[in-house]
Amino acid sequence: MTSAGIGALGGSALASATGIPDARRALRNNIHQSACYWVYHDIPLDQFCVTLQQLGLSAIDLIGPKDWPVLQQHGITCAMCNGAELGLYDGFSHPEFHDTLIKNYTEWIPLVAKAGFKNLICFSGARRGMDDETGMQNCVKGLQKLLPLAEKHGVVLVMELLNSKIDHKDYMCDHTAWGVELCKRAGSDNLKLLYDIYHMQIDEGDIIRNIRESHQYIAHYHTGGVPGRHEIDDTQELYYPAIMKAILETGFTGHVAQEFVPSGPDKIAALRKCIDICDV
Repeated sequence: MTSAGIGALGGSALASATGIPDARRALRNNIHQSACYWVYHDIPLDQFCVTLQQLGLSAIDLIGPKDWPVLQQHGITCAMCNGAELGLYDGFSHPEFHDTLIKNYTEWIPLVAKAGFKNLICFSGARRGMDDETGMQNCVKGLQKLLPLAEKHGVVLVMELLNSKIDHKDYMCDHTAWGVELCKRAGSDNLKLLYDIYHMQIDEGDIIRNIRESHQYIAHYHTGGVPGRHEIDDTQELYYPAIMKAILETGFTGHVAQEFVPSGPDKIAALRKCIDICDV
């Protein structure tokens, strides 16, 4: 059955079609997992929340304030909130965007806290010919105007690490070392990194070592198979059980969100498989 067909089903019919029982599936949950909704947009959010519960998850990624009531109706947390950003490329590295970004995040931060959530995504933006040091200084200047508010509300601004080689050409925050240095200079525990394993494998590799050395600056993880960002199974070059065990060894208690793009039509079966791979 296609994911669009699954999305039209009610809870009991969904369970029958997928083999997922109505009750929440039992997982080890040593790794708290989430799923990025943009991959499943053809499934209505309300139904996807039911599916997440049946798969054993209680979190979702990349949802903005207008849809938070849907999550709350189902007891689903938003592990990574979004909506204040101006996209990946118009970010904090360029001062011309600071006024708008500061206005947006000043509005969003209290909303995140009021909803009972914690993480709010942000982006460096593109280089556009700017050197990395200037871009970092600009990011620090802009983010430091927001961090006191984030600290007051207990919200963490989370800068995503993205590859600039294949998917997001010219993106500035494209290496762990740059992101870690940004966090150090910002001087607040309320700025951390979203370590996207897929993206970092492409731009720098050495995933487990970098996680071990930089874990204190990482608030959240995303998955994805390399090459292609498909299922995180034995068709690709990363061995996710070892990566998950390394994350656990750091004492991480946040979320790892599935952000792979299923290669076949049954998205939910693929999601279930990848949840199991990470449930170490």
